[in-house]
Amino acid sequence: MRLLKLIPDNTNISFLKWRFVALGLTLALTIASVALLMTRGLNYGVDFAGGLMIETKFEQTAPIDELRETVNRLNLGDASLQQFGSADTVSIRLPLPEGAEAGDQEAVQRVVVQVQDAIRVGHPDAEFRRVETVSGKVSGELIRSGALAAIISAIGVALYIWFRFEWQFGVGALLTLLHDVILTLGFFSLTQLEFNLNIVAAILTIIGYSLNDTIVVYDRVRENLRKYRKMDIAPLLDLTVNETLSRTIVTSLSMIFALSALVLLGGDVIFGFAIAMLLGIFIGTYSSIYVSAPLLIYFGVGPQSFLPPDTGKAERVAPRP
Repeated sequence: MRLLKLIPDNTNISFLKWRFVALGLTLALTIASVALLMTRGLNYGVDFAGGLMIETKFEQTAPIDELRETVNRLNLGDASLQQFGSADTVSIRLPLPEGAEAGDQEAVQRVVVQVQDAIRVGHPDAEFRRVETVSGKVSGELIRSGALAAIISAIGVALYIWFRFEWQFGVGALLTLLHDVILTLGFFSLTQLEFNLNIVAAILTIIGYSLNDTIVVYDRVRENLRKYRKMDIAPLLDLTVNETLSRTIVTSLSMIFALSALVLLGGDVIFGFAIAMLLGIFIGTYSSIYVSAPLLIYFGVGPQSFLPPDTGKAERVAPRP
């Protein structure tokens, strides 16, 4: 029985022909993502923002405006309400009551009961699915720890590739990782999906996936640089990407099928994680072809880049006996 091949062995796609278009698209998306992060920011979940969160589900579309008026009449502080996952579910966020930072759980429970009783008056069908509380101190520590984990992992990856290959490969891998992370954060800023610890875990996983794909491409580039000493760098990179294309496509499709099932059937709890991972697979596959590889051209890598220096001395030949 013949094995199924999604990508034929003789595939020869000129990816690098479109590198300038890809560069423009990459810069535009990166700048837009940074602008969104600076203007709209991220919709931090209770993990990072701190406070009290009550997740409420209705049998019909959640009446957010009515619920906001109901909660504001309780004078419990600045309330934030938004749809959570689906149109019939709403997330109600409130600041922690006095004493909660000191561990007074009774004060928190009184606020929860007040909100639930007020909502049940007009909506007896309301189902209160989840209640979470995080102090401001803990949320600040979580933000620092999450950011530090992402930064350290990215720098560690770049240093490893630097020593494993050459500095051009290390810088290229780091810029590729930054591209993938920034675009993912930009997506969450645009959609205002809740950004919590699950998303941090997804970003760290995306870094690992992108790194794996980048190393596969870079390792084959190094092999081809030694094998084809007279080939220009652009055709050599095209050859490399085509040689690794089958592995990239099969891996990406496998991940996409699994993550699509999680997005559609996994429920609200892991929706953010699954959508971040799904987006990260698309971005990581694109960046391994149109970011990490073309960067080597801009860094001046060529077939002669890593040859040992010529000392000008002729090789000595031992005299015949």
